[in-house]
Amino acid sequence: MTAKEIKTDICIIGAGSGGLSVAAGATQLGLSTVLLERAEMGGDCLNTGCVPSKALLAAGKRAQMHRKDDIKVIKAHEPEIDFSAVKDHVFDTIKTIEPNDSPERFRSLGVNVILEESRFTSPDTVQAGEHIIKARYFVIATGSHAVGPPIPGLDKDKAFTNETIFGLREKPDHLLVIGGGPIGIEMAQAHRRLGCKVSVFDMASILPRDDQSNVEIVRQALLKEGVDLHERVSIKEVKHGDNSVTLVIEKDGTAQEITGSHLLGATGRAPNTDGLDLDKAGVKFEKRGITVDEHLKTSNPKIFAIGDVSGGPQFTHVAGYHAGIIIRQICFKMFWAKVDYKALPWVTYADPELAQVGLTEGEARKKHGDDIKVAEWHFDENDRAIAERATKGQIRVITDKKGLILGASIVGPSAGELIGLWALAITNGMKVGAVTGMIAPYPTLGEVSKRAAGAWYTPSLFSDKTKRIVGLLQKLPIG
Repeated sequence: MTAKEIKTDICIIGAGSGGLSVAAGATQLGLSTVLLERAEMGGDCLNTGCVPSKALLAAGKRAQMHRKDDIKVIKAHEPEIDFSAVKDHVFDTIKTIEPNDSPERFRSLGVNVILEESRFTSPDTVQAGEHIIKARYFVIATGSHAVGPPIPGLDKDKAFTNETIFGLREKPDHLLVIGGGPIGIEMAQAHRRLGCKVSVFDMASILPRDDQSNVEIVRQALLKEGVDLHERVSIKEVKHGDNSVTLVIEKDGTAQEITGSHLLGATGRAPNTDGLDLDKAGVKFEKRGITVDEHLKTSNPKIFAIGDVSGGPQFTHVAGYHAGIIIRQICFKMFWAKVDYKALPWVTYADPELAQVGLTEGEARKKHGDDIKVAEWHFDENDRAIAERATKGQIRVITDKKGLILGASIVGPSAGELIGLWALAITNGMKVGAVTGMIAPYPTLGEVSKRAAGAWYTPSLFSDKTKRIVGLLQKLPIG
């Protein structure tokens, strides 16, 4: 077979969220662009991550609405759930979004899409099937994959991950979930609401990166719905049976065996670097990912790495953020563009949702000591939440003593939508007064942000000193 040589401005390896964004931007700005993908366009997010998980969560939320008796004139009942049909809903959601990420769409934009395994053969050359691609710049956007926990007895072929759980058509009688991070908690609640018994196991506490007072609200919601939480346990062994799986756990020196029907591992991910022959490109990498600087450049200045494979925060929106930094550098020669995660938001799409941006209270105290202020507002004081009967939750805003916003943590309905305001505020270095001055429509959940900002001023606004000043001002003539 004769090799086909292609010379291009930019070659992107990996057609996940980040790679697709770079490809679309570069080609529409006039650069010749090659996009290489060995598996499915859209990457993990579309096919095995964000999209299917949110579709499954939506089905679970719809089922849970039938069980709620908080509006007394509507009778609660146990819904009939066709678990296999729920998976049809999941894959229909993927197929609806799929055309946006398809080879046809990107070829129509002018991208040369090649669906082949690729590897570096030199610092400026990649081989993909019969194609030899020489590029001025390369962007590695190969993402990551789920990895199982190193537990004695665990047969990885008999355990599910987020990459395989959506293909399960039979309803688990009892799903055992190893890992209390966002993926584990989301999948636990979704399956519980769809009629499965669910147990979650974690060596630490669930959702350790978030504001712990907000996590407690999520924890209590999960327990109320019947999710069994086993926190701060050590899993000593996994025993696989013909139609069962047993975990041998230990807590405080006491051993216990818990048997379920199916096992989901949600304990971490590893970068997709195998097979790329990065050493031939002069690209340094380690276990956590490809080594990059603050500009996302690798040890080879012609090669960038973005998204999960770069070893940074593993979120789809981070890959999209990285793509923008790459476009600015390659297309507009803004080589000073660099990453800044101070306003990075993330969301755990449980019910209630849990969202975070910037520093938690604990992180702020480690960094600033006691020179911080915390303002809170609760959803049970929000008129829209009361009308919706969705009052579980709160917002916590962290600032320095002068009111500079350092972080915000929200747990409650639509927390993921509400956190964007605070991400914008932190990005632009705003003080809490900017949010206080905002006019919020009534009645909306968004009023909690304005109320929390107002609460920041309450101690000083209604102090004796302020009252004395107001009293003096009243003695002045009118007009």
